[in-house]
Amino acid sequence: MSGSKLVVAQNITANGVIEFVEPWFDPGEQDDTDDLVAVMQDHMRREEALLLGRQTFEDFRGYWPHQTADSTGITEHLNRVPKYVVSSTLTDPAWEHSTVLSGPLTEQVAALKAGGSGGDLGVTGSISVVHELIRADLVDEYRLFVFPVITSRGRTLVPDGVTLRNLTLAEAVPFRSGVVLQVYTTR
Repeated sequence: MSGSKLVVAQNITANGVIEFVEPWFDPGEQDDTDDLVAVMQDHMRREEALLLGRQTFEDFRGYWPHQTADSTGITEHLNRVPKYVVSSTLTDPAWEHSTVLSGPLTEQVAALKAGGSGGDLGVTGSISVVHELIRADLVDEYRLFVFPVITSRGRTLVPDGVTLRNLTLAEAVPFRSGVVLQVYTTR
């Protein structure tokens, strides 16, 4: 086994906010997104598992399995891909292919990465989980979908007191909608 790469994929404002305290991101408001959807579909093909915090998992579980007219492939992907939920309170995930992680997060994620088959272990949303992974230096790649928005409210990608250095820009892709994908590697 070659192990998995831990990839954090986030929708983010131009000034680094990833939390939706006030509405700044609505995929339904985006016009002409075929180019963006094609890149997301490529990312989904590379994703062998998904790591989510409890709140993001519950938000996804309450929405995606019930979509019947999803042309993006997100519904099919999320129903199929193994999902690992970080929670100290959830016991029954109630969504197929889902497992609740117990024990220290950094040890669990290191084991998931080591046991992977070379695909991506994706993380999206899940701000507290992402912050813990950043502090533990477990992230291999950041895929930031930067929206042309600046806001003064909400948590940012990087937790307080942490500076990410030595990132390598691997890719920058502008989309017709004004969103720009910035991919940074850490290793």
